[in-house]
Amino acid sequence: MFILNASEPKELAAYLHQQKWLDSDETIVSISKPGDGNMNCVLRIETATRSIIIKQSRGYVEKYPQVLAPANRVLTEGAFYKKIASVQGVQEIMPKLLGVDGVNNLIALEDLGKSNDYTVLYDLKQKIQEGELQQLVNYLNGLHQSFQKTVVDDELENTEMRKLNYEHIFEYPFREENGFDLDTVQEGLQAVAMPYKKDTELKQKIERLGSLYLSKGKYLLQGDYYPGSWLKTADGIKVIDPEFCFYGLREFDLGVFLAHMYLTQQKESTITFIKENYYSFEELNTTILNGFIGTEIMRRLIGLAQLPLKMELKTKAALLAFARDLILK
Repeated sequence: MFILNASEPKELAAYLHQQKWLDSDETIVSISKPGDGNMNCVLRIETATRSIIIKQSRGYVEKYPQVLAPANRVLTEGAFYKKIASVQGVQEIMPKLLGVDGVNNLIALEDLGKSNDYTVLYDLKQKIQEGELQQLVNYLNGLHQSFQKTVVDDELENTEMRKLNYEHIFEYPFREENGFDLDTVQEGLQAVAMPYKKDTELKQKIERLGSLYLSKGKYLLQGDYYPGSWLKTADGIKVIDPEFCFYGLREFDLGVFLAHMYLTQQKESTITFIKENYYSFEELNTTILNGFIGTEIMRRLIGLAQLPLKMELKTKAALLAFARDLILK
């Protein structure tokens, strides 16, 4: 099996030529990492005339090698890119798929250019602008409506990745003993989190939300719609990394989106704007939506998938209480 490795440029060049992802007369000028990805090994390949992104999935999470993950997950991501290519309004907000290698679990993608993601919002000093917000809502509108199914089937089921996500969203953060000392994140956080880990009513509601997450639905979801999946480019916001995509409840994508507006302490008018501009918001199940918002807030504060959040402990405590109320209301 070919293993993506930035320190072996000759082998990498031979592989890319073999796949015809580079032309016969193209040579690699530089190899770099385009960002701090969590799930996969990702490299930017630059030649004299262009650059492309190469992504490989392995049997573990790249950032946390101790966490096992489906080795072929990037192929589902490739299938998502093929699917959305038919709708220009969605495709133009995402990179184009250039190639798929199903044997070695690799895909090649258009490079959207050297850009930053929106994780800078977690320093709590910046507010997202209305124009940016409109682009983000428009993307979800296009994705959820353009690929809506009338009959639920097994397309892009992505079962193994959803099981992995299920554990880290709905189970792991709420175990009393999970081996993760939250005081290593922030002194005092473990004590703040413990009442929620012991809260039977809360955990029962979260378990039901988890079952809904694992159920099939008729809407195509990006599956991880948060600031780390949004790029700020010269051509506006672009959306990347649909590795957790699936057909499910649209309340999940929207719930994650709204949760991170609370986590980054955006203005209340931002929340209102999203709800007013999301297509057919009034058709959504508010109880399920609020449950997903609350669960995402909690898992990001007391789970393994920590954010670079510059937040005082008392603010986290208030957010956790707010999230609990959302889930139980």
